[in-house]
Amino acid sequence: MDALVQPKTLVERAYDAILDAICDGTLAPGERLAQDVVAKKLNVSRQPITSALTMLKSQGFVREAGRRGVVVAPLDERLFEDIYQFRSAVEPLAVTLAAPNLTSDDVERGRALIRHGSKVAALNDSRPLIEADMDFHSLVYALSGNKLILETMRLNWQHLRRTMGEVLRIPDFSEKVWAEHAAIFEAMVSGEEEIASDLMRDHIRTAYQKVKPLLALRGP
Repeated sequence: MDALVQPKTLVERAYDAILDAICDGTLAPGERLAQDVVAKKLNVSRQPITSALTMLKSQGFVREAGRRGVVVAPLDERLFEDIYQFRSAVEPLAVTLAAPNLTSDDVERGRALIRHGSKVAALNDSRPLIEADMDFHSLVYALSGNKLILETMRLNWQHLRRTMGEVLRIPDFSEKVWAEHAAIFEAMVSGEEEIASDLMRDHIRTAYQKVKPLLALRGP
């Protein structure tokens, strides 16, 4: 019997709601987060909001702005560069670790994700596009068997979400992303670990080249 899933606490729910609004652009960089207003919108007391904002501050999503109080943090060009540098080292490693241990169920799951992502790419809707992209990369992390990769990248992807919507709406770019995902995964299935690793590294570098101009325009 699977372990029962514990319901989320009020703090976790507040954290998720504020983070989603920041990452999808509903809350823009520099926007003030008045705790009373946020608490009223989420129908909770101030205490969960205070705790959620403390967590978000420690992760770089919000910051103090003097008498304005807490505001949404601007996009940090250096942070994004650091994340992509980290990804270009860690994700090829994840591919290399995952490839030798793929089961038939893993292969079917990966191919199903790619079929789904390829369909979503034609819709030009940023939310399902981002979710599908995160699902593919998260699968690679999980299949690597390295818990540190999975946990570290979970937080990094929240930062990446802040620009991914605009990047994935670039004409024909989403289709290219999913063609690259398919090539990476099929190389893994074939046991061509070095090829899969090189493809993943190129995939991440290409993504950063698309993100970088947006950061320059929207940064502090």
